[in-house]
Amino acid sequence: MNIHSIFRPFQRYFRTKRMRQFQQIFGFTAETRILDIGGYEFNWMLLNFSPRVTLLNLSVPRERNFTWVVADGRQLPFKDGTFELAYSNSVIEHLKNDEDQNLFAAECRRVGLRYYVQTPNKWFFVEPHLITPFIHWLPRRIQRLLLRNFTVWGLVTRPTGQYCESFINEVRLLDGSDLQRLFPDAEILHERFLGLSKSIMAVKKSDRKLVLCKTNPHALTY
Repeated sequence: MNIHSIFRPFQRYFRTKRMRQFQQIFGFTAETRILDIGGYEFNWMLLNFSPRVTLLNLSVPRERNFTWVVADGRQLPFKDGTFELAYSNSVIEHLKNDEDQNLFAAECRRVGLRYYVQTPNKWFFVEPHLITPFIHWLPRRIQRLLLRNFTVWGLVTRPTGQYCESFINEVRLLDGSDLQRLFPDAEILHERFLGLSKSIMAVKKSDRKLVLCKTNPHALTY
């Protein structure tokens, strides 16, 4: 059994709702220039129209319907404010330390006049990658013992010990205060399930550009 066959129905349900909310918040059109950092085409196929999306990732799929760029989200190959919207879904938690997450957040804020960055909430009881409750709240040394034989992900994919170690070192879930620190000019929204905050989104709705302050050329203002 493929792990994707288990969570794809849930993924489609939640992401369809999320994409509709995203469109309602920003009111973008088929002409809006959007950069999807670390994403794939799946989310954009859930809309009833296609904006001018550029997808950026570490590799490009063989079959593609959108414009693709191969690059690192921590160092984007675009000028400031190139895109009307910077978008990222379930990516920033895969950056394993503060420095990488700070770089990623700064690049989202730099290239997008507005932005929308989503990530699973650390305090939701189910770990979304492992499809298993509570395990992400345990110490990492305990997680290492449980990943392969006591998670849905482990039982389906049968990962090696090395792959389990790679997962533990890679995934670093965030909560609302973490996201606010990374995106200080954002509003933090919550996606709820069963009354609990399942995902959190850093949203900047304003399209005001940064300009140099005339009285102090080294200062930035809105």
